[in-house]
Amino acid sequence: MTTRREILTRSAAVIGAASSGLLLPQIVHAQSDKVRVGFMLPYTGTFAQLGVAIENGFRMALNEQGGKLGGREVEFFKVDDESNPAKGIENANRLVQRDKVDVLVGTVHSGVQMGIHKVARDSGVLSLIPNAGVHVATRAQCSPNVFRTSFTNSQPTLALGKAMVDRGHKKAVWITWNYAAGEEAFEGFEQSYTAAGGTIVKKLGLPFPNVEFQALLTEIASLKPDAVACFFAGGGAAKFLRDFHAAGLSKNIQLYGSGFLTEGVLEAAGPAADGVLTTMHYSDALDTPRNKKFRLDYAKTFKAQPDVYAVQGYDTGLLLIKGANAVKGDLSNKKALYAAMEGATIDSPRGQWTMSKAHNPIQDMYLRKVENKENKVIGIAQKAVADPATGCRMG
Repeated sequence: MTTRREILTRSAAVIGAASSGLLLPQIVHAQSDKVRVGFMLPYTGTFAQLGVAIENGFRMALNEQGGKLGGREVEFFKVDDESNPAKGIENANRLVQRDKVDVLVGTVHSGVQMGIHKVARDSGVLSLIPNAGVHVATRAQCSPNVFRTSFTNSQPTLALGKAMVDRGHKKAVWITWNYAAGEEAFEGFEQSYTAAGGTIVKKLGLPFPNVEFQALLTEIASLKPDAVACFFAGGGAAKFLRDFHAAGLSKNIQLYGSGFLTEGVLEAAGPAADGVLTTMHYSDALDTPRNKKFRLDYAKTFKAQPDVYAVQGYDTGLLLIKGANAVKGDLSNKKALYAAMEGATIDSPRGQWTMSKAHNPIQDMYLRKVENKENKVIGIAQKAVADPATGCRMG
C-alpha cells in the first residue's frame, strides 16, 4: 500500500529530477499510468470498524484482478472522514483537488455523504457510495457520476410490511430515533405495511442518540400491539433489544426491524435478541457457494469475519472492475464507463443484483431470525426490491 509519506517522497523526487533535467518525462508518465482511487471513510471513532471492513472488501475485489483496474496499476489515497459532516466538503476536496483521484469511494455516515455528494456533483469525479443510505443521493440529487452499491434507508423496510402481515401481525407500533435515517426507514415501513393491510397504531421516537427507552416501552405495553417494528443500529440497537426483553415485551409482542437492528450487535444483545425478525440485503448465514467462498477468502486474507459492510465494499470493487474492464482502463471515457456500470449484473455474496436507472441496487431482501447469536435466513421477504427514486432526473 502506498502511504501518504511515500507519495510525498515521490513528489519530491519528481521536483528534484525536474531541477536537474533528468528523467522527468518517464517519472510523470509512470505516475499517470496508475488509476488513482481515494477512500474517504471513517478510520477513527464509532464507525471505524465499518470503514476498515469496506476498504478490506474493496481491496479484495481488486486483488482478485491481480490488483489492477482494466489492466492498469492502482494507487490509493486515504482520508479519515471522522464521521464528521462539518468536514465532509473539505475532506472530499482534498482527494479530488489535491490528490487528483479518478474515483472517490465513501462513505458510511449519511451527513458526511452529503458533503462528498456536493463535491462529486460540482467536480464530476466518479463517486461510489459503499454504505450511506441517504435518499436524496439517488433521488432528487441523482447524478450520472454517482453510484451506490449498498441500499437506501427505506429499502430493507420496504420488504418488512408484507412479511409482518403474512405472520398475522396486523397492528404495529413503530419506534426509532428522530433523525434522517429513522424517518427514511419509516417511509419504507409505512408504505409496505399499510399496502399489505396492516395498521400503524402509533409512531414513537426519541432524540438521537438517546437510549433511555423505558417510558416508551411502558407506552408500548399499554398499547398492546401485535408487533413492534423499529430502526436502530449499533450500541443503541443492542440496548433497545436488551431493554425490550427485560421489560417482558418479547413474551407477547413480536419485534421486527430493519436488518441493522441485529447487525454486529448480537454478542452485546445476548439472549435478548433471540427470535427477533429483520429484513436485510445480506446475512452471514446465506447458504450459497458464492457467499461461502467469499467468507472463507476474506477470513484467510484479513484474519477476521466479513460482515455486510465488507460485502458492500467488495461489491463496490466489483462494480468498478466491470466499468474499468469495459473501457480497458480508460476511466476518462465516461460515457462508456457509466454505461457499463449501469448495465452491470453483480455476482455478489448477497446474491446477484443489478443497478437501477437512479444508480441504486435492485436486490433481494432476506427475512432473518436471530437464533443463538446468528441471523438465520428463513426466506426471501421480497425479491428485486427497488427504491422508488422519487425525483430522479438524470442529466
